[in-house]
Formats: sequence, structure tokens, C-alpha cells
Amino acid sequence: MQLDFEEPLRALENRIAELNKLSADSEGQFSSEIAELQRKVELLKKKIYKRLTPWQTVQVARHPDRPLLRDYIAGMFDDFIELHGDRTFRDDKAMVGGFARLNAQNVMLLGTHKGRTVDEKEECNFGMPNPEGYRKALRLMQLAEKYRLPVVSLIDTPAAFPGKEAEERGQAEAIARNITEMAALETPIVAVVTGEGGSGGALGVGVGDVVLMLAHATYSVIPPEGCAAILWREAAKAPEAADALRLTADALLEMGVIDEIIPEPPGGAHRDPAAAISALKESTTRHLKQLERVSPRRLVERRYQRYSRIGRARK
Repeated sequence: MQLDFEEPLRALENRIAELNKLSADSEGQFSSEIAELQRKVELLKKKIYKRLTPWQTVQVARHPDRPLLRDYIAGMFDDFIELHGDRTFRDDKAMVGGFARLNAQNVMLLGTHKGRTVDEKEECNFGMPNPEGYRKALRLMQLAEKYRLPVVSLIDTPAAFPGKEAEERGQAEAIARNITEMAALETPIVAVVTGEGGSGGALGVGVGDVVLMLAHATYSVIPPEGCAAILWREAAKAPEAADALRLTADALLEMGVIDEIIPEPPGGAHRDPAAAISALKESTTRHLKQLERVSPRRLVERRYQRYSRIGRARK
């Protein structure tokens, strides 16, 4: 899948593909021209992605080839043991969690999963957890606290599921309780927005001592289309809503909502998933090492202070 603003890249890459085919038949006759075009592609990637609009960033965050939770599990963690169910209703495939090892550190891993194939997307409800997903996440976080394991939460969800059945089972209460309990959890929490950080769906597993964000991810109180539908009664105004929401990593770092931006490879994580996963692993590991030196009581105090600062007027 190519995004509209990547059209200049598409033209160069198509030309490279043609020359590679010709070069194979002519014993490398076009190798110098291919090398020059590849250099231009790398420069153009940096130029385009350096000045993305908020709406273009939304498109990148939603790219179907972007790494998903299962990719991060395979590329970052060892010995993942998945745990299932909320012990109340059922298991929610949109919320995944379990014991894992990050380098030599045992952790409790949580994450929202969108699914890659059509069948997997349906099974995972397109990454939109139900109340039982948040209750499962809370159960695992409390288990992590019991065994003094840090929590790593990977967030990529458009929103919590807004269906009638979810509301009947207490969607709002489940998210609100998670936020309350995470604020007081006596174990380190590192939350990372890897794609879409949408609304309460993200907040329900997003209260951390450190909140990280990939460079082309988004994090907002509502998706741009929903905001546009409310304010302008027209979903086509989504690009304008994206501008107003300040949902990009740069804007959120400036406001103090996140603590660090994790760089993505040129052209976005979807062009080089392995590099994006490696960068996320390095940043997460570094912050966990810093947090493990902080006492549980001090962690809770600092977490309270961190979230109390958000939204304060500047003098």
C-alpha cells in the first residue's frame, strides 16, 4: 500500500525495480544508475517524512504494513507466555498479555492487537477491546505487582469498542477503574504508543511512569473522523480535526503528555519494521533500567505528580 503523499517515492522505486530487472539480464549494466536512484529515494524519504502534516501522520500510523503487537512480541521479547481471560466473562483477543523476558528482565507484557489478516482482524475486533479486555489487563497488572514485575504496555488501538454490548458490560467503568488502579500500582510501568493511541481505548492501559511514542504514531482523545463528525457534522473535515487535536508525537512531547519520541526508520516503521522494533526495544530497556532503581512508594508519588502537571496553564 502506498500513501498519496508518497507518489514521488513510488515513481523512483518503480524505476529502480525496472532497472533491476534489466540489470539482471545485462550483467549489471545499470548498477551505477540504480545506486544513484536509491540515494535519491533515501533523501526523498527523509524530506517527505520530516514535514508530515498531522493528517498524513494519522495515515502512517494506520498503515496496514506497520508492525503490530505480535511483531513486537516476536522481535523484542523472549519466552512469552500468554495468559487469557478476565475471570468474569471471557477472553478478549483484542487485548493480549502475559509473562515475557526483555533481554534479561522478566516483565508483564500487555498490548492491544489489531490483527493482520481479515480473519485475525475480526477475531481481534480490529484492535478495539471490550470491557473484559481491560479487566484482563488489570488482572495481569495486579499479578505483576504481586510478583514485583515491571509492566510494559504497547498501545495501538483506534478506541475501545463502542458497541451496545460493551456498554452493557460496563465499558466506561472498566476503563476508569484501570486508570485509577494503574495510578497506584506499585511496580514500574512503561507505556508505548506504537500506532494509534485512540481515546479511552489507549488510556485504559496507558498510565505509565514513562510514556513513549514512535515518531509517526498518534495519541488523542478522539479519532479525527469522530471529532469532525461532532464539530462540523462532516467526517470529511478529518484533516482539519487532526490539525486541531495536536495528536502528533512532537506536539505531545511539547505539552508533556509523553516523555520521549522513539525515532522511526526513514519512510516510517512500515518500510523497515525490524529497525523500528529494535529502536523501541532499546528505549524500553533503557527506561526499565532507570525505573528499577526507584522504590515502589516513590514510583507512585512520581506518577501522581507527572499526571497532575498535564494541563496546567503556563505562566
